[in-house]
Amino acid sequence: MSENRTLVMGILNITPDSFADGGKHFDFESAILRAKEMIDEGVDIIDVGGESTRPGAERVSEEEERVRVIPVVTELAELGVAVSIDTMRASTAAAAIGAGATYVNDVSGGLADIDMAKVIAGNPLVQYIVMHWRGHSVAMQANATYEDVVSEVKDELDERIIELLKAGVSAEQIIIDPGIGFAKKAEHNWELLRNLDRLALLGYPILIGASRKKFLGELLGANSPDDREAATIALTTNLALAGVWGVRTHAVKAHRDAIAVAMELLK
Repeated sequence: MSENRTLVMGILNITPDSFADGGKHFDFESAILRAKEMIDEGVDIIDVGGESTRPGAERVSEEEERVRVIPVVTELAELGVAVSIDTMRASTAAAAIGAGATYVNDVSGGLADIDMAKVIAGNPLVQYIVMHWRGHSVAMQANATYEDVVSEVKDELDERIIELLKAGVSAEQIIIDPGIGFAKKAEHNWELLRNLDRLALLGYPILIGASRKKFLGELLGANSPDDREAATIALTTNLALAGVWGVRTHAVKAHRDAIAVAMELLK
């Protein structure tokens, strides 16, 4: 963990249909402009995605995904910022790594593409974010059924990690993500967030991606994702106090500030 603090992973969606910022950074120029803003605000990692994974989203073609993201990854790597590629496709991950990405953020944890583990194992300096996943966006909410969500998410992540290790991915490459909002109802999200210490028993750094998500809106009566930013900042503060490795957010400076306050309180 850089400077012994929670890292801020800034979201850069090169998509027309992401739930909070779809279309805002869809062309190359606006994407780079937004990235430079995040760099100025102190972002640690920029997560570049070319395919929306909001509930109900349809998949884009492999070619379209790569056309969207690779030029942006290339430019950001040249700017010297750490770059993450948000993809479920091994071919996109490999191309992004070739363009300078040092993180692969795979919402499927390797389940969507059997070749992903081979790509990660073949690039031992790349960090691999393994998210808990129960299917593609069009149908995932039908799988939001749990007896004990924390135990089941923990066990399913453990199963993925075992398979990845067998495929040659090193333990040092792995970061885990409980998949807030992915095949989860609001009560499942809150239960996971209350019990991160149990997920930490797996022994891997934890990334949380909860920025402006629907479950926060349900708590607040906020239909607009933008109206959930204050709640997201409050959550970041608590996550930093809990010692999570990183938070994936739409804004940057406010979260860096919240983390700084948390770190001061922990002294």
